Formats: sequence, C-alpha cells, structure tokens
Amino acid sequence: MARARQERAEITRQAILDGAAIAFDRSGFGSTSLSDVVKHAGVTKGALYFHFPSKEALARTLMEEQFQVAEGVPAIVDPGLQTAIDLSHQMAHGLRTNVRIRAAIRLVVEFGSFTDPDPTPYNAWIETSFSCLKPAQDRGDVLPHLDARDLATYLIASFTGVQVTSHVRTTREDLHTRVTDLWNFLLPGITPGPRIPLFDPAGSPECRAALGLPAPDSPSVPVG
Repeated sequence: MARARQERAEITRQAILDGAAIAFDRSGFGSTSLSDVVKHAGVTKGALYFHFPSKEALARTLMEEQFQVAEGVPAIVDPGLQTAIDLSHQMAHGLRTNVRIRAAIRLVVEFGSFTDPDPTPYNAWIETSFSCLKPAQDRGDVLPHLDARDLATYLIASFTGVQVTSHVRTTREDLHTRVTDLWNFLLPGITPGPRIPLFDPAGSPECRAALGLPAPDSPSVPVG
C-alpha cells in the first residue's frame, strides 16, 4: 500500500511539473499563477501545495531539470570539443521538442523575476562546458593561450543569445542552423587551423542520428 501511495504521489508530482512547464513556457514566471498551473496539471490546489510550497519552488525544480542534457558528460571517457558541440545541439533539440526544457530555460533567462537572482544555472552550464573544453585544450584542440573557463563562459552566453533570438524570430525553427553558425564562426578563433576539420559544427554523426537530425547539407531540420 505504501508503495502504491508513493507511485501515485510521484505521478501527481510529475503532472504538476508538466502543467507548470506549459504555463511557464507560455507566459513566463511573472504572468503565471498557481491557478494556471492547476488548470494545466489537472490537479487540485491542495495536491499542488502538498508537493510544492510556492510558485518559486516549482520554477526552481524545473530549472534544475535542464541539467539532464549534461548528465552523460562525466561518463564520457574523453570529453572534448566535439562533446561541447554535440551538447549544444542536444540542448537545441530539447528546446524544440521538450516543454519542460523550454520552460526551464525561459525561467533561467528571466532570472530577474526572482527576488534574489541566482547564477547557479549559468555557473553549472559553464562548468559543464569547461569539463569539455579543458581536456580539448590539453590535447591541442583549443589554442593554448586561451583561458578555457573564460571560453566556456563566452560559449554559454553566446548560446543563450542565439536561442533567444531564434525563439523570437522563428520560434526556434532555425535553431540548429544558428547553433551550427555559432560553431562555424567560433572554431577558427579557438582551434589550431589544421585541427578544425576534425570537428563537425552541425554535430557528430552519432549526435545527429540520436536526435533525428538530417545530414549537414540537407535543406531542413525537422522537429524530432
């Protein structure tokens, strides 16, 4: 019986998070009410408060989920520059196909809506990028005079701007193309010339296959 109650509670919790993601993705933090969340989740306010004491608690839980994309990095034997490229496309794919990731990233961008802006999400992504770029530098794929942590910071700032612009202009229809552009422009400034051809700005073949993306010379990028 206890296990059944726990399972029902977890189903309700996930429904609340799904409903919150829909609401936050559509309206942002400031314009979303708990009534909106309840409506989209199909639960009572009592059930919502049982799992989450406030709207901010809901938002922070969704923000924490964005790190799912990076969970596999520690398990990669030799993370490097292509890993960082593939991660950026994985996040782009998540933004196009997963409302919970979209909501999480919107909440991070709207961090000013919170009483105390929290840099933790940005710092975590910078650390993930650094964990790819530093080994790349050690093996000669990133120019030795560059500060790998500064480069990771710049990369996250650039991706954030690219995805916001893509969202406003095309509702992210062109996001993979714009991320590919980011790497096409960035690689000549950070990678020794002879090593640039080793990396695919559009994502590795394995990454594209996993995400259902076409080859780089294909005319369009479908939503997976």
